[in-house]
Amino acid sequence: MMFRLRVILCLALSLLPEVKSSMVKLYDNGYDGIVIAINPNVAEDENLIQNIQKMVTEASTYLFHATKQTVYFRNVSILIPMTWKSKSEYLLPKQESYEQADVIVAYPYLKYGDDPYTLQYGQCGEKGQYIHFTPNFLLTDNLAIYGPRGRVFVHEWAHLRWGVFDEYNVDRPFYISRKNTIEATRCSTGITGRNVVFNDCQGGSCVTRHCRRDSQTGLYEAKCTFIPDKSQAAKDSIMFMQNFDSVTEFCTKKTHNAEAPNLQNKMCNHRSTWDIIKESHDFQNASPITGIKMPPQPTFSLLKSKQRVVCLVLDKSGSMSAEDRLIRLNQAAELYLIQVIERGSLVGMVVFDHMAKIKNYLIRIGDDNAYLNITGNLPQSADGGTSICSGLKAGFQVITSSNQTTSGSEIILLTDGEDNSISKCFGEVRQSGAIIHTIALGPAAAKELETLSNMTGGHRFYANKDINGLIDAFSRISSRSGSISEQAIQLESKALNVTGKTWVNGTVSVDSTIGSDTFFVITWTIQKPQIILQDPKGKQYSTSDFKEHKLNIRLSRLQIPGIAETGTWTYSLLNNQAQPQLLSVTVTTRARNPSLLPITAVAHMSQNTAQYHNPVIVYARVSQGFMPVLGVNVTAMIETEDGHQVTLELWDNGAGADTIKNDGIYSRYFMEYNGNGRYSLKVRVQARNHTARLSLRQQSKSLYIPGYVVNGTIVLNPPRPEVKEDLAEAELEDFSRLTSGGSFTVSGAPPAGKNAPLFPPSKITDLEAKVKGAHVHLSWTAPGSALDKGKAANYIVRISKCFQELQHDFDNAAVVNTSGLTPKEAGSKETFDFKPELLKMEHGTKFYIAIQANNEANLTSEISNIPPAIKLIVPQDSSTSDLGTNISAITLAIWGLAVILSARTTSLIYLYLWTS
Repeated sequence: MMFRLRVILCLALSLLPEVKSSMVKLYDNGYDGIVIAINPNVAEDENLIQNIQKMVTEASTYLFHATKQTVYFRNVSILIPMTWKSKSEYLLPKQESYEQADVIVAYPYLKYGDDPYTLQYGQCGEKGQYIHFTPNFLLTDNLAIYGPRGRVFVHEWAHLRWGVFDEYNVDRPFYISRKNTIEATRCSTGITGRNVVFNDCQGGSCVTRHCRRDSQTGLYEAKCTFIPDKSQAAKDSIMFMQNFDSVTEFCTKKTHNAEAPNLQNKMCNHRSTWDIIKESHDFQNASPITGIKMPPQPTFSLLKSKQRVVCLVLDKSGSMSAEDRLIRLNQAAELYLIQVIERGSLVGMVVFDHMAKIKNYLIRIGDDNAYLNITGNLPQSADGGTSICSGLKAGFQVITSSNQTTSGSEIILLTDGEDNSISKCFGEVRQSGAIIHTIALGPAAAKELETLSNMTGGHRFYANKDINGLIDAFSRISSRSGSISEQAIQLESKALNVTGKTWVNGTVSVDSTIGSDTFFVITWTIQKPQIILQDPKGKQYSTSDFKEHKLNIRLSRLQIPGIAETGTWTYSLLNNQAQPQLLSVTVTTRARNPSLLPITAVAHMSQNTAQYHNPVIVYARVSQGFMPVLGVNVTAMIETEDGHQVTLELWDNGAGADTIKNDGIYSRYFMEYNGNGRYSLKVRVQARNHTARLSLRQQSKSLYIPGYVVNGTIVLNPPRPEVKEDLAEAELEDFSRLTSGGSFTVSGAPPAGKNAPLFPPSKITDLEAKVKGAHVHLSWTAPGSALDKGKAANYIVRISKCFQELQHDFDNAAVVNTSGLTPKEAGSKETFDFKPELLKMEHGTKFYIAIQANNEANLTSEISNIPPAIKLIVPQDSSTSDLGTNISAITLAIWGLAVILSARTTSLIYLYLWTS
């Protein structure tokens, strides 16, 4: 019964729909709808477009043969930024955007390298977010380093589309095999090469020596490097080194190296990449094509981004008079027009009840007071029925009447009402090419709203009773062009229930990456409070500095002149009323200057729909440009339709729901369902006490090859760009961010508060084992009682000399006495030492260890990762040959280097490549 529960859980996690709105579809074996978007900061270069087309064309053929003639690339759109010149062959985009692109072309932040990579942080078999190529990678000759660009694209496509992982490991480049030999971490083991340490480098050559074993680990010393042979016979694997001429396949069950300590084995339970690919939805619905040796050539559409066009379509039906909804609509819409929408955008407005009325045709939002022409027309009374289709059609009319096209334009639809006829305009919506963002206000809003967002690639939000839900939704609807420096950034959004005659205080951090166009906004429900705001240098702003809207929408705003001071701002609010009232504080800002990318946070759920008894995962990505931000506190706040709130601390610890430790992706399982309907997600990020830092590490990327063995000689590739120590992991100042993660829908749940679902502890994925004398030392991250929440009841530790016994017959392996081991809270570091009583520990003794966790309901986790432990006594000066080859000294020819390498430079080449 326990085994069956675990299987159902895994299937549910992998089969639910992805949250990213990719337009890619597989039809008759061909992929359509692939979007490759060029960042607006990239300099115009016609060669870039040509090389993208060449790469995809080459990749299509390679993919076709790698998948045994099953899939290929058929239709690809290349999205040209607005910053490039217009050409007659450029078409207008529909829902295609930089934000939702499958592949982005952008400069690397801080120029830390041109390695292609895929942003991938889901579970095994789940799609990634996007592939990132740099202009330099696409424009320069890097054939020797990565192999043909088409092959690199297929490597990254496997990450993105099928959720498989790399088969190398730069942190653990070697491991001890079951045969007690040291092997390079790779798949397949048919890839040959040499293991060497580089010594003295003089002139244009270097001298190597054999790698020595470390007496503590039994592995090669840290400076040892695996240099592959240029000529290979092995056909796999594309997820290790796709650059070899012979490599044309993914590792299969027959050729897979299940021992290698790589991410593919960790995440996919030691299964081969081809096994995971074959189980994907793509291959469940496609059979190999017979009778042809080559796939059809891909076709390309060149699309050029246009200026942003947005139409607000706002509900003013009778139900909007309840719970101050119309007031809150006015507050949030005004904030959007003044503080969020990017300058230069075209904005119009429609209001609707049982019929629609155009209030404003498109107006360009500039630095003047153009927004007043719209805010003055916000609805002041609520009456009538609800006709969403009437509102949408009027929105389309606003756009086309201003000589704009609906393709690529955006509509923000806000409604609280039901409408049984909304499906009648679905066809027109699809034909329009517009992107529709939906905001459901209250529990009765039409259930079809999510269909509108899903079919057009728009955002979906749910807001309940306080103003902050609406403000958070509007603040998230920013430009999709990729110009981060132009986007509004939310620093604070807090609702405060303040008793009569009482002060409340708070702080907001303004860091050095932001401060332009900074606004502090206060709202209230009864009467304006007394306000005191103080900047980091002691300057104070008072109530009279905060200006109110002439329509009396219970909102007051202060725009900080110039650039806001860096540091901690403090605010104090006094409720002058005798009775309690709800106050809210919202702070927005923008990047300090276009040349310095701000720290940003993006949040979402792993699925847009969730079913009772199946957990979903909360994700938050914190970064500066493409660099992950580590060491921050990330808190998710999830609210149900009835106002029930759940707060989760998200972790970046590589355990439980988190795929990779210290990658700037913070995650946690969510399983506390409280009834059916819409749930909203908001995430708060805080860096305190100088704990935050930047990291240059990127996962899921094509491996940079340092060189090859060619006819007995090691030939080096040009070294990677040197990364300065102070940039590899730089400290950051304190900061705060707040972002909406949209909404998701729960179904199949019992009434709130009844029959809470039961889940087993999450799988332990970071178990490590070391032999210390006669004892074995284990360490791992504690799972919870239910996945990653609470604490387990007990652990089951088993030991075996056979890896397969623990993997396939765990219950019959020898058990370790764990009577003295009491589980800690989820996320804690666990350690345990024991003496293997059933094994004779002597030189060369090797065994494997695995753990399961139980909870109070006797539900058991999956079997952990299975690390080896080995008792070795190796002399410090011993050395071993590499893959059977005995070498004494090798002369190295240097490819592409015009300068003579010093010993220091050579050290950088080899050590950085394998340990960074």
